[in-house]
Amino acid sequence: MAIRKARSTEPDSQLSAPLLPWVQVAPEAPYFVTEHGQPWIPIGQNDAVTWPDFAGLFRRRDMAAVDRHLAWLAAHGVTCLRFMLEYCQTENRYLERPAGHFQPNMVRFWDDLFALCEKYGLRLLLTPYDTFWMWRRWAQHPYNQALGGPCRRRTQWLLCPKMRQAIKNRLSFATARWGGSGALFAWDLWNEIHPAHAGNDTVIFAEFIHDISCHLRQEELRLHGRSHPQTVSLFGPVLGHHPRVAEVIFRHPDLDFASTHFYDKATIDNPRDTVASAICTGRLVREALTHLSPERPFFDSEHGPIHAFKDRKRTLPEPFDDEYFRHMQWAHLASGGTGGGLRWPNRHPHVLTHGMRAAQRSLADFTTLIDWSRFRRRNLNAEIQVSPLAFAGFACGDGAQAVVWLLRQDQRDGQRLVRKTAPALPVQVVVPGLAAGPYVVTLWDTARGQSPGQLALTANAAGQLRIELPALVTDIALAITPA
Repeated sequence: MAIRKARSTEPDSQLSAPLLPWVQVAPEAPYFVTEHGQPWIPIGQNDAVTWPDFAGLFRRRDMAAVDRHLAWLAAHGVTCLRFMLEYCQTENRYLERPAGHFQPNMVRFWDDLFALCEKYGLRLLLTPYDTFWMWRRWAQHPYNQALGGPCRRRTQWLLCPKMRQAIKNRLSFATARWGGSGALFAWDLWNEIHPAHAGNDTVIFAEFIHDISCHLRQEELRLHGRSHPQTVSLFGPVLGHHPRVAEVIFRHPDLDFASTHFYDKATIDNPRDTVASAICTGRLVREALTHLSPERPFFDSEHGPIHAFKDRKRTLPEPFDDEYFRHMQWAHLASGGTGGGLRWPNRHPHVLTHGMRAAQRSLADFTTLIDWSRFRRRNLNAEIQVSPLAFAGFACGDGAQAVVWLLRQDQRDGQRLVRKTAPALPVQVVVPGLAAGPYVVTLWDTARGQSPGQLALTANAAGQLRIELPALVTDIALAITPA
């Protein structure tokens, strides 16, 4: 299949020299830094070309609104947007139609979005295909052989040689046109890789990833002299049915970081309160880190109340959803994930609330307290000691720094939120694994997004830091750094 050159689409905007530094994996820690060595934390959400906040960019129907929106995101600490290059729930957002012919309106959309992201310092995690709607609407997709495309059946996506070439063509086109930009954070080479994409087998996964990864990396080295980080995402519950997939998702040698999608049926998919989903998030991050080498970053690149929204047709009440969101992001960060995880909105309208944006601002401000470029974290959720047990503990640390988040788990109000009128309780935390010596513990009010103060403490010869906290009602985060 021949690929048309980017110029043949004739959009009237083309990226100039990159303004943003590229992001890469930190050389000394499982987090990200810019090429200049500055820590970079992915804080954001999933978005799409047809959803309300970006719909005005298509055909440039309301460029000003999208410009204002990105400025607002940047002001709220958002650094990362996960997008699919096409979103085929509808018939007019295919990147190629027919296969191999790149649509000028979609190319212009991406030209403009990259330029705006450069302007506001945001970065994109790109995945080439919307595999969910591509699967459900395969009869209409331009890649279907019945429509002149390369592949006969959707169960052959990872197996069909012509489909494989089409995937490479798309990625070649994309990096030739937009890959020189620092606004491109990383590639998610395949959204939610699944056995169903390969004849209900997982044997091909490792070879598929190697083939696609090497092709894209070679293209980027040829075009740009360097390459962007790469991952392949997975619908988390697949691990329960196919545990061998962990070998490729978490440890494939061609990938730079790991990402899964936190859709736990009992808690996250259809939350009944705002605590169980956070506890589940902490457990899922801990499980993920057990699969990883200490140098490889991990984050949840998609989560949300999918069953409640998609199947039960229910939008969570905004106060409930705001707290559910805030709790999940702090459980994610404190357990050793990079950033707060990327929410799939699952709301009507399909956007994040203002309360969620305030939570992102709070998280972003807290992240400035830790030197992520040197933070060789390990999960400490089970190792920290928290008293009383009315609080659940989430933590990660190394010999010099630690992050802790404590969440009230014994009190609910009528809306199944943490009860704000619960009696305050004094809390003691013992954090292990630190080098003996003096530390500063910065307290962080996650709801208000500010620090109520600091404590000066000393870790003992056994590496334990004992922290006596003021009486707490709901939750608090701690940043522990050398004095």
